[in-house]
Amino acid sequence: MDDDRELVANALARRPGAFECLVARHQKLVWHLVYRAVQHPEDARELSQEVFMRVYQRLHQFRFESALSTWIGRIAFSVSTRHLQRKRLPMVVVNEDEDDEGSALENIGDDFDLETACADADLMSRVGQALEALSPVQRVVVTLYHLDELGIPEISRITDMPQGTIKNHLFRARLKLRQRLEAEMGVAA
Repeated sequence: MDDDRELVANALARRPGAFECLVARHQKLVWHLVYRAVQHPEDARELSQEVFMRVYQRLHQFRFESALSTWIGRIAFSVSTRHLQRKRLPMVVVNEDEDDEGSALENIGDDFDLETACADADLMSRVGQALEALSPVQRVVVTLYHLDELGIPEISRITDMPQGTIKNHLFRARLKLRQRLEAEMGVAA
């Protein structure tokens, strides 16, 4: 948090290179959030620039009530959501055939290890394709949780969704990933 305070103070004081340092530190998070939501490289580049423009314009409003990365992530999620709304694309794909998983949502720490799965190049390609088939919200949640290693409370703050909703999206996304990968690889369920 002290690092955040110093970085924000330097950027607000317009010290040379301070805002560039802020961008460099948070560009991976912004790219993951935006690209996973919109799935189009040109749109993602444009929206990432918009995110950092908003950060630049509103940095004076940051109150250190959360980590700087959470605040920037919230802006990125908001920009992505608005973009999808303008294009009339759904953030969540509703599947009426899904059964209610009830207490199974509490089993977030199941045996599926995304990091290990990505170690194999062929499997990584399949995982990437399976991720692209998820809804934008599910892609964002899975990416933040498994690849950026953020906790459910921080993802909740970034997306402004309740923790239970995050767990639900995470559970359903991993279930879809598992089913798709098992089907593609010929593993009996």
